[in-house]
Amino acid sequence: MFVAGTAFAYWTTSGTGTGSGTSGTSDVVTVSQTSTVTGLVPGGAAQAINFKINNPKSTKQYISSVDIQVGSIISNVTSLTAVGCSAADFDIRQPDALDTDLDPGDTFFTTKNATIAMKNTNYNQNGCKNVTLSLNLTAA
Repeated sequence: MFVAGTAFAYWTTSGTGTGSGTSGTSDVVTVSQTSTVTGLVPGGAAQAINFKINNPKSTKQYISSVDIQVGSIISNVTSLTAVGCSAADFDIRQPDALDTDLDPGDTFFTTKNATIAMKNTNYNQNGCKNVTLSLNLTAA
């Protein structure tokens, strides 16, 4: 009778190691108005506030919303802050939510329903004649 067999030999081992990774950061975007708003009058039609957002990074960045507020109101006659006119004289409809990843470069928003109108109040609004108002647009 013949019996064949195979012998195996092995060593066991174990070990550990380390590795690392880094994450990127966000970068400040720039929001700019792209539409022209002119001729606001008490009770007049609302005008569109279109805007673009510039993403300076080479990767996408998430933006959930843009907030628009009236900034300074300057008299075109005196070049000083207008007297008798304030942000309360204007009605801003905020843009619809963006909830988007912005590609690098400019992204234009022309259909987000942002508008501005001058309110028709029950007080004299002559202080709002012939003024230039700035709009502050803030992305979040």
